[in-house]
Amino acid sequence: MRNYFLNRLPAARRLIATLAAIATFATPALAHSTPGQAKGFITGFLHPLSGLDHVLAMIAVGIWGAQLKRPAIWILPVAFPLVMSFGGLLGIRGVPLPGVEIGVAASAVVLGILIAYELRPPLWVAGGIVSAFAIFHGHAHGTELPKAAAPLAYALGFVLATGLLHLSGITIGLLDWLPSGNKLLRTAGVFIAAAGLFLLAGLVVQG
Repeated sequence: MRNYFLNRLPAARRLIATLAAIATFATPALAHSTPGQAKGFITGFLHPLSGLDHVLAMIAVGIWGAQLKRPAIWILPVAFPLVMSFGGLLGIRGVPLPGVEIGVAASAVVLGILIAYELRPPLWVAGGIVSAFAIFHGHAHGTELPKAAAPLAYALGFVLATGLLHLSGITIGLLDWLPSGNKLLRTAGVFIAAAGLFLLAGLVVQG
């Protein structure tokens, strides 16, 4: 099994580089922008991909789940979109939630630290952490629902995009099978946390 992953190390590295490029070009200025001409499903799908904070956090959930192994590897990526949908409903209905932007940026910091230190809390604690941040991400998506867009189609779009980002994180997390995979994942955690801190600092300065 180990030889199987060793043979695919170059491909894994290309995957990490691709995801890093996506994250790099997803600037904070676009983090929560919604093109007026795009509606419904497409707008919802693109929204999580347009912000560095969202991209990092979604990938981090997948990586951390892979680090925690079964059953967390599938429970965390399933729990996040489910709870996020509830947060999105709150945002759509205009229910106020203080510190949404701070919570979204903080999620990348916290999840990155959890990955970097390979922390393995009980499953219910891990699920609680992921679910708490999912509320903030969902609320951010729901609040910015275009008035002319179909709410259900929009919600399906951002849930699908979130799931794909989780899957990307799980794929990266499989590097743990490699001899040096543990170090690579912990390094990725440091990168995620550092990027989250950068975004969080920007929000504090702006505030």
